Amino acid sequence: MSKCEQCIIKQFNSLKSLTKEELMRVSSCKTSKIIKKGEVIFEEGETINGVYCVKDGICKLSKLSENGKDQIVKMVVKGQLLGQRSLVTDETSNLQAVALNDMEVCFIPKSEIMADLQKNPKFSFDVLKEMAQDLRDADDIIVNMAQKSVRARLAETLIYINDSFGTNPDGTLSVLLSREDFANIVGTATESAIRVLSQFKKEGLISTIGKQIKIEDLSGLKRVE
Repeated sequence: MSKCEQCIIKQFNSLKSLTKEELMRVSSCKTSKIIKKGEVIFEEGETINGVYCVKDGICKLSKLSENGKDQIVKMVVKGQLLGQRSLVTDETSNLQAVALNDMEVCFIPKSEIMADLQKNPKFSFDVLKEMAQDLRDADDIIVNMAQKSVRARLAETLIYINDSFGTNPDGTLSVLLSREDFANIVGTATESAIRVLSQFKKEGLISTIGKQIKIEDLSGLKRVE
């Protein structure tokens, strides 16, 4: 089992602000686990009691709306933390986390990290900074839903996946999302997402290889309104 103080992943999140001694103590109490594609990491309404550090893989964070549809609010990737809010509040999770591909995560119990949050101001500040970024992202989602068309939101999602996660050797997007996932990200019906993707294909903006999507005209996607 790798030690937190030697793990390169810590450089990408607020754990980088812990001292070597703090990291060594955290390392001795963390548990590592493999989560298979499609598995739930935690449910909406669940008490998390700690944070997950994503060592490899990608998961989606979603919320069940009143009409019974999932709204994907964020994708969490290698190097990021899951469940930070549980460190500063006793509330249950507001979101569900599901693995989009095979993941490796480390779980750090809240009890082990609370003292560091209180004693290490740099760590506390970094946790708050990451939570503030989450709030900003949530604000952007609300504005996009209200002001942008489904076509524009879907184009932005394809660009985001391309920029954030890159492509496979054949040029297809490295993150394979279902058509339902695309619909849940942009807040529309699955049929609408399928129809818009078909339009993008006819317009030469994208091509498909099976379920995989390849961006053919990135600048064209950026102009979609």
